[in-house]
Order: sequence, then C-alpha cells, then structure tokens
Amino acid sequence: MKVIDLLEGLNYTLVQGSLDGDVEDVVFDSRKANNTNLFIAMKGANVDSHKFIPQVIEQGCKVIVVEEDVDVAKNVTLIKVEASRQALAYMSAALFHHPSREMCVIGITGTKGKTTTAHMISAILEAAGKRVGVIGTNGIEYAGKVEKTNNTTPESYELQQTFRKMVDAGIEYLVMECSSQGFKMHRTDGIIFDYGLFTNIEPDHIGPHEHKDFNEYKYYKSRIFAQSKQGLINMDADYADELKNGADCPMTTFAIDREATYRASHMHYVREADFVGVEFNVTGQCHLDVKLALPGKYNVYNALCAIALCDMLGIHENAILEALKKVAVAGRMEIAFSNKEMTVIVDYAHNALAMESLLDTLRQYQPHRLVVVFGCGGNRSKERRYGMGEVAAKKADFSILTADNSRFEKTTDIIQDIKSTLVPLGGQYIEIDDRLEAIEYALSHHEIGDMIAIIGKGNEDYNDVNGVKTHFSDREAVDEAVKKYHLENS
Repeated sequence: MKVIDLLEGLNYTLVQGSLDGDVEDVVFDSRKANNTNLFIAMKGANVDSHKFIPQVIEQGCKVIVVEEDVDVAKNVTLIKVEASRQALAYMSAALFHHPSREMCVIGITGTKGKTTTAHMISAILEAAGKRVGVIGTNGIEYAGKVEKTNNTTPESYELQQTFRKMVDAGIEYLVMECSSQGFKMHRTDGIIFDYGLFTNIEPDHIGPHEHKDFNEYKYYKSRIFAQSKQGLINMDADYADELKNGADCPMTTFAIDREATYRASHMHYVREADFVGVEFNVTGQCHLDVKLALPGKYNVYNALCAIALCDMLGIHENAILEALKKVAVAGRMEIAFSNKEMTVIVDYAHNALAMESLLDTLRQYQPHRLVVVFGCGGNRSKERRYGMGEVAAKKADFSILTADNSRFEKTTDIIQDIKSTLVPLGGQYIEIDDRLEAIEYALSHHEIGDMIAIIGKGNEDYNDVNGVKTHFSDREAVDEAVKKYHLENS
C-alpha cells in the first residue's frame, strides 16, 4: 500500500523523504521493523520506542512515523504526527481497508454492565439469525471462534485486523466493549460506531496508571458519543443529563426510575428450581413482557439497553424474548448449578463495591442462607481485603475464605487480612486454603434454600501462585463437586 494512502484522515508533517513508496505492513514493535514495513515510534508507559529508531533503520526500515523531533539519514522517509497512537489507529484502519465500514458496529461503554449487555445483544441478534462478532473482556468471539485478549479494548492494530477477519467471515454485526482506557489510548480512533451505548458511570479506574481524576474518566467515557451516529443512554445513571446534553449525536434513552424512550417497570424476582431471574414489562417505544434469565435490577438495566438497541435495529420481539429467557454470560451472575435445594452462582465480583451489589441482589431472592466463597489477590491493595471482609460480615450469612491468585503472598496471610474486618463484625466463616476444596465444602454442606456465591474469578481459568499459572475454573470446580457428591440438577 502507498504510504500516502495510509495517512488518510491524519494531520501530519512530511519532515523528509517521499510518500509515494509502498509498504506491506505497519508495526510498532521495533523488533519487527524491516525494509517492507512502516515503523511507528510511540511513548509507552515504560518504554519510549523513539530510542530504538537507529536499530530500526539498521534493520532496513525506510519509513518512520514519530511524535518527537529526531534526526535520521536522508534516505529515510520521516513523518511527524501529533500523537503516534492516534496515527497507529488511523493507519491500521487504512491498512485493512476500513473493515468497520462493512459491518454495523455497536460500541458499549460504562463502568459496569458492558460485558453482560454485549452478550445479551449478541444472543438476541443470533436468535434473529444474524451473524455476530463480540469483542470485550471475555475475548474475541465470532464464527465459532474464541480468542483471548489482553485488554477489554485491544490495541488499534489488533482491532482493525480482527475487524477484517470478521468481515471476511461474513459477520454483519459487531458488538464491542469500549473501555475508558481504550478511548484515552486512541485504540478506537478512526471507528465510527453506528450505535454508541452508555450503561452507567461510577468512580473507578482512577490512579497513576489509569485516569488522574474522575473528570478525566468521565470525559473519556463520553467520547463514545463523539464517534457515534446514534447514541443510547441510561437516564438513571449519574451525570446522564450532562452526558446526553453534551452529546454530538442524536440520543435515545432508557430508564427504570425516569421517563425515557424505553422504560422498564413491574419487576418481579423469580427463583425456581430451574430458573433464577426477573420478570418485567417494557413500555415506551415498544411494549414487551420480559422473562430474563439473570438476577437483579442491574441486569434489568442491561437487558433494557439490549432491548432498546435491538428494537432500533428492527429485530423482531420474538427473538428478543427468546434470547433473554435463556441468556447466560460466563462469569457474570452465572448460574453454575441449581435445583430445589440450592442455587450456585459464579461471578467476577472482586472488590467490596461489586461484592456488596451482588450480595444485595441475591438477598432479594430470600435465600435460607447466603453463603459466599472468596479470597483476594496477592500483591494487591490490602484495602480490597478489608473492604471485602467487611461486606462479607454484613451481607453474607456464612463465608468460606480461600485462595484467589495469591501470587507471591501466602494465602493464609491474605485470609488473615480479610478476617481483620470480618471477625470484629461477627461474620461467620471457615478457612479452606484450597479453592477446589472450598467449593466442594460449600456444595456438600449446603442447607435447603441456600444461595452460594463463588466470587472473584468469574470465567478466569487459572490460579496464579508464585509466578506460575495453573489451570483452574470455578465453573469446572462446581461441576466436579456436583459429580462427586451426586447432586441432582434441576
């Protein structure tokens, strides 16, 4: 591809050389640079790859993009841009011939609910016979494939490469989780979302390596509307009016507690031997009686967002209702086992706020006992341990304290930190260091009517101990316990 064609949409300065040359690829890893590709120098969190430019030239690279002034030999084409990460996004889109323009692209942002909402939308579209791809926390999913990712929103080159693979596989709709970091790091630059969805916002991801303060976090969350043809926002969310009024695109709304284009009401929590979820009505732009196979009010918000979007897409109500009646999201309020005696749920909740929200939700189903199996990660803030210990004491009837990625700490020391807040508040507990044994204990010592929440890992499939990751899945551990103790499923 001609270098000049890669620069479409970018503000740049040609410092020296020619834009008429051809390159086969765009790279930002200096080790991959050679005489067939273009190298983009970027400032990373730990390394500034501008310092590798002499090495890159030695490897034969003749076209280099920078965001700092550098001196290079006269036979090297040098292009300067304002932001290298933005350049990577635009050039990657051009390299793969703008594949996002060949699909209906749905972007979802928010502090909570992105993963669940994305999978609800995917389930509805698939029920309607559409070919769907999903990119997010649970990985990249399309055409029967599942690929892991390092970030909720992958690097822009990987995104555009994946888009092209999806288009070539016949994908019609792409549902994509968009993190605030993804917007800040320019990973989504150059993408115009057909629909931009906003679930909610709460203080999170604020710190030296993420966002400097809440205002910055909120700003980058709001960027989705600057890149969307049509917006959809939860009007019950904090700052909803500010975000809606400041949006750069037409806006549609959904809510439970306020007037909105799509509104949910008459919620009824249902717990049966083979079903735990919510029944509710939708009014406004469409009228539906919904039975949702996920518990809690916040999942009603997620479902309402999915319903609104799919109604706007013209999806038939039968597909919406059938999909939501049986939807399941790995590691997100996932019903791992249920019968007349107990319900076992696997969830990703790994901090005090998420844990409290989960336990409050489950308490609405009036269990005989609310039992929680959890630990905390090693080499992480002790405040998380204290917070989760306090929540367990106040919100659960019984806690089983165990391992959860102890890393380079002793599980017993982590549990001791959890107990420092749990015990003074009168929390009932048992310590079982081995997580499999802890899960087996929870199921084998259940009482009729119990709800058991196994939290912290969600659909994570490993234990991290002393720098070594070994396979472990909470869901698989539940299955093993069910077989071991001959428990009868519903």
